[in-house]
Amino acid sequence: MFAFFGGVPRLIVPDNLKSGVNRANFHDPEINRSYGMMASHYGVGVLPARPRRPKDKAKLENAVRFAQNCILGRLRKQTFFSLAEANAAIAEVLARINDHVMRRLGVSRRHLFETVERPALASLPAEDYEFAEWRLPRVSTDYHVECKSFFYSVPHALIRQQKGAEK
Repeated sequence: MFAFFGGVPRLIVPDNLKSGVNRANFHDPEINRSYGMMASHYGVGVLPARPRRPKDKAKLENAVRFAQNCILGRLRKQTFFSLAEANAAIAEVLARINDHVMRRLGVSRRHLFETVERPALASLPAEDYEFAEWRLPRVSTDYHVECKSFFYSVPHALIRQQKGAEK
């Protein structure tokens, strides 16, 4: 996503999605470990939207609904035989949406992004973030720990214990 925008914002305000926020709390939300590692790699702050406060994300929800209606409305009668073909058609419609001049403002979304948003973005790091999956393995009664469908034996004293983290 950051590569698409050509930079990194200072702050991300996600919804309280389970893949990003383990425990939603107004004062001290608990961020998912992988999501937090991604944010620290890009140097981004994460401030989840307040739970049960729909006004925090109303503007975004309307923008998503508008884009979804425009894209699906234009492509609903077409049939695609590959993901690349569907992505190309979506890119065409998205370019049309972004280049359309808005009546109230008199400029396009692309122009607003290039003049207002892009200068505020920080530069991308040299390397992309690599997703890591974290698990806490539990030693079963047969003295083995499972990792990616492989079983590793451990000392019998560790039965039913949960130690360390796997990357």
